[in-house]
Amino acid sequence: MARVVVMGGGVAGHTAATFAKDWLGSEHEVVVVTPNANWNWIPSNIWVGVGQMKKEDVVFPLAPVYAKAGIDYRQAKAVSIHPEGKEGSETPYITIEYTGQGKEGQTEELTYDYLINATGPKLNFDATPGLGNGQGQLGDYTVSVCTADHAVHANNELQQVIERLKKGEKQVILIGMGHGMCTCQGAAFEYIFNIEHELRKAGVRDNAEIIFITNESFLGDFGMGGMHVKMGGYAASSKIFAESLYAERDVEWILGAHVTQVEEGKVTYKTLDGDTDEQEFDFAMLIPPFAGVGFKAYDKAGEDITSKLFAPNGFMKVDADYTPKPYEEWKASDWPSTLQNPDYKNIFAAGIAFAPPHTISKPMQAPDGTPITPTPPRTGMPSAMMGKAVAASICDMIKEGATEPTHTASMAEMGAACVASAGKGLFTGTAAAMTVYPVVPDFEKYPGIGRDVNSTTGEIGLAGHWIKHILHHLFIWKAKLKPGWQLIPE
Repeated sequence: MARVVVMGGGVAGHTAATFAKDWLGSEHEVVVVTPNANWNWIPSNIWVGVGQMKKEDVVFPLAPVYAKAGIDYRQAKAVSIHPEGKEGSETPYITIEYTGQGKEGQTEELTYDYLINATGPKLNFDATPGLGNGQGQLGDYTVSVCTADHAVHANNELQQVIERLKKGEKQVILIGMGHGMCTCQGAAFEYIFNIEHELRKAGVRDNAEIIFITNESFLGDFGMGGMHVKMGGYAASSKIFAESLYAERDVEWILGAHVTQVEEGKVTYKTLDGDTDEQEFDFAMLIPPFAGVGFKAYDKAGEDITSKLFAPNGFMKVDADYTPKPYEEWKASDWPSTLQNPDYKNIFAAGIAFAPPHTISKPMQAPDGTPITPTPPRTGMPSAMMGKAVAASICDMIKEGATEPTHTASMAEMGAACVASAGKGLFTGTAAAMTVYPVVPDFEKYPGIGRDVNSTTGEIGLAGHWIKHILHHLFIWKAKLKPGWQLIPE
């Protein structure tokens, strides 16, 4: 009997674990280690953050789902990886510390035959002084929508803003990125337009100044270097697409910004041209930068080999080309395809947990060398596809005796679909429905723009909102392993 241990129960980890168990059956073990008691459909946190959904609409308990599937669930956080075992045993293992199940604080060694790192990111709020942690504690000056609890707090603060607007008070709303190396520009995009939509519904839009602050060098970069989308029979850059929407909704923007400090009612930021400026606010939601969760790794003798498994940012090394090279020499083939660690062939990483070889957007920096560049998005559809591919490879290794991974999921070879909400409402809602192929541009295959323009499309309207609403229910159905879940695409 083989044991597959999955660290993380988010999109990539949950996908990997549920498919692995479905394919392996009762002959082999699948264990999920995650500190969270609930699964969260993170894209819909945006709607929780504006009061259009409740926390209960976007989360559900993991324990009953895993019990039904026959998956061994440990509510715990992984602390260290020991890929060579220890003195007296060559069996690899991880150490875990329980966060629930009545075992809080207890530690354990958990052996594995195959290990999948799908831990997602550490929300690195500490990277920007004053950014807080999204919990609304004393000294927090901004809110967050990165977790369901964060989104609940964000909505509570937003409703107070709306009440002040109704009294005729002017309010400045600042939404965007809280650091020069942030990702998830799409989440900030969705939140700012959902707020704008809610203010119009409440009849208070004219009293609010809404500002988007981003580390992108142009609107519509989205951490993917922008794209050319096919719309209504013609191709337009995402820059034009985004600028048109911001102008139409009367949303101001600050580009190429690295937020250096947050104080009560004010952010200080540095720009790509080297200037330092300030922006006051009454309400701010700033996305924190991401980092790896901070595992340690040790060899059989107990020596620290963390740098062998992980990049300096804490994300796990896989089959990418990490050779430093100038932007002009970047290639699509730099990106990993099997997600297998090069030194330990029974370890894989999927979703946000793997270390990208470099950014997708062109690297930019201020004159003093401060990097101000979006880091690569690895969420949603790509994460699920990676999780499924890794699970398939491991299952083939276990059942068929394959010596190498049998499935691939390179972001330079996969397409992705994204539906970005711009306001919720069955008859008044809008969303930008976009497809991009490939996610990482391949300028050798598609000279000039790096992507297949016929497969990279975008439209905004009410139909997109309906799709977004349907997908919310569809993916929660899939995550709960309801009948036919395997048939729902990633």
